[in-house]
Amino acid sequence: MNVSDTNKSKRSMVLLGAVAGDVIGSVYEFLRIKTKDFDLFSPETRFTDDSVLTIASAYAILHGEDYDTVYRYFGRRYPNADYGGSFNKWLWDKYPEPYNSWGNGAAMRVSPVGFAYNTMGEVLEGAIGSAQVTHNHPEGLRGAQTTAVAIFLARNGESKSEIKKEIETRFGYDLSIPLDKIRPDYEFDVSCQGTVPPAMIAFLESNDYEDAVRNAISLGGDADTLACICGSIAYAFYGHIPEDIVSEVIKRLPDEFLDVICQFDSLVEKNEDK
Repeated sequence: MNVSDTNKSKRSMVLLGAVAGDVIGSVYEFLRIKTKDFDLFSPETRFTDDSVLTIASAYAILHGEDYDTVYRYFGRRYPNADYGGSFNKWLWDKYPEPYNSWGNGAAMRVSPVGFAYNTMGEVLEGAIGSAQVTHNHPEGLRGAQTTAVAIFLARNGESKSEIKKEIETRFGYDLSIPLDKIRPDYEFDVSCQGTVPPAMIAFLESNDYEDAVRNAISLGGDADTLACICGSIAYAFYGHIPEDIVSEVIKRLPDEFLDVICQFDSLVEKNEDK
């Protein structure tokens, strides 16, 4: 696969909602912090598997390629991005098959689906397509669809109360528990059912993009993935990421990521003009 050159001066924001959350959360994944007062960036801050596979999902949509082929391509190009054990085995398997995972990997990589399509049906179908090549467990599929639908609703102007109601009604998640009650006892959890609802609540309780990411990381769990999921929804809702965050994230990304980010932003703009 060749990723074509693109005008990198264009500061796309669509995919950066997820990617910035991943990058900021990368150093807090195992620190289990329980506060919103932390540095957003440090010399150790970097992108992880959440960003690699988000970019891969976007590439698959852009070029009409199979998700499994593209995930394996990007995953093998960035083998040190801290993939989960089962995914890493799938990545290098000669004959890879879905492994019935309920893990949060299905939800962390699905955000491009929520931005790329213009109907609920297309979003639901696209989320299944992106998840089922690995995460074909019902919980993996539910987590992917929930995240994609939340993004779709947010970018189409639905209120937080409307988004909350739709997610609870359609997918059965309880989004009524305040973060302050979740945070004290929340532990590291890689399941979709243990990641997607708190990430959603972190968004619902936020005031802006940065506040959403801080909420997610302050839970003290799988920080990069919580912030990736929450950040993708927060950008779809608020439509803005502070420029200082954008600049810090972009300098940590490979050129081919920036190429895909810009190409995908153009696709979203074309779809919105239809």
